[in-house]
Amino acid sequence: MAKLTQEMKDMVMTQQCFHATVSPEGIPNIAPKRSTRVFDDETLIFNEGVGGTTWQNILSGSKVAVGVVNRDILDGYRFIGTPEVLTEGPVYDKAAEISLKNGMPKPKAVILVHIDEIHSLKPGPMAGKKIS
Repeated sequence: MAKLTQEMKDMVMTQQCFHATVSPEGIPNIAPKRSTRVFDDETLIFNEGVGGTTWQNILSGSKVAVGVVNRDILDGYRFIGTPEVLTEGPVYDKAAEISLKNGMPKPKAVILVHIDEIHSLKPGPMAGKKIS
């Protein structure tokens, strides 16, 4: 597993994250996931609210790529990971509680993205390079 630095965690918590998946037929999908947050040093978490294409692709076995960029400082990261779907249990219950408290509907599921690789999205010679 790749480990998140504090800088990476801060960016995930303050910037919009976009999640990419792929269908079994190879059709790519990308979607903003406003609920993305840091779960631990090796895992991101987000709520799946609508059960759309991202959800269907994950259920079909897609890995997840999460992109985040801070345009003000021209830096960013791509996290590639393996999703774990939770529809019950303490982690799901806590996420559902937070959603309801924030006026959002109870999520269909909570997705843990266990980070396998981290790539730089900083412009220049490191763009796209694996850093962890």
